[in-house]
Amino acid sequence: MSEQQLDLFAPAGGPLTPPSAFRSDCSVVAADLNDAALVAAIPDANLADCSALAAEAGRRQLAAAVPALAALCQRFAGFGASRAIPEQVAALEGLALIGGHDAARAVARMIERAVVMGPALSVAVRVATQLGATLSASALRSLLRHSDPKVRADACRCARAFPEVISVLVDLLDDLDPVVAKSAACALGQMGRKEAGPILKRLLRDAPSPTVIDSLVPIADEECVVLLGRIARSAPELSAAVLDGLEDISHPCARVVAAAIRRRQLEGNPD
Repeated sequence: MSEQQLDLFAPAGGPLTPPSAFRSDCSVVAADLNDAALVAAIPDANLADCSALAAEAGRRQLAAAVPALAALCQRFAGFGASRAIPEQVAALEGLALIGGHDAARAVARMIERAVVMGPALSVAVRVATQLGATLSASALRSLLRHSDPKVRADACRCARAFPEVISVLVDLLDDLDPVVAKSAACALGQMGRKEAGPILKRLLRDAPSPTVIDSLVPIADEECVVLLGRIARSAPELSAAVLDGLEDISHPCARVVAAAIRRRQLEGNPD
């Protein structure tokens, strides 16, 4: 069966055409508009104008534009199953630039209500991650099982410690996509789940980063403390992250290793 969306009311059952297809003429210069005019122009923006309007709202970090950008996305609800709608992508990127609680909540609502779908969903979940948006357990569970690994990885970064979400994250530790497996391990580590330990320790040895260090802290044992000490010697650019991590680890060895790192730094001796 074709994935193309059909208009059941069209004379020949032809494809349903997004509103933007009829609205492609450029008519405004976003930078010339004051805040009120900019906000007013966004919800009904045509294809030629929407990117500039959304970007200008983002550049100004115009919180008043959040409802207007959400309305622009809503105009295209039901479209985009196989091709991202440019207006929705522009609105989402504008919300990412504006930031704040209202923008995060608007993006979460779009995801929860399936206002965005198909390729644009990947953008929405990425923006939700950037904004720290709060998603329901059912939405997270669906996103964590999505066919697109980018969506799964970003959903891990949005995850919260719902029992049903934790069980899916544990399954994703065996995901064939290494980025998804890493994201799942980091999420579980930050939740204090020891199931993430083997992957996070391997990442600490092979590909250390501030994110991996931070994720390992809640479940760190003596082996992790030793690994962190080695990283501070071999990767001085990570020393600050290592010291921050050691400060939050309750194991008594952590204080000893942290003191040794500081002493080496004062002495200017990496070894």
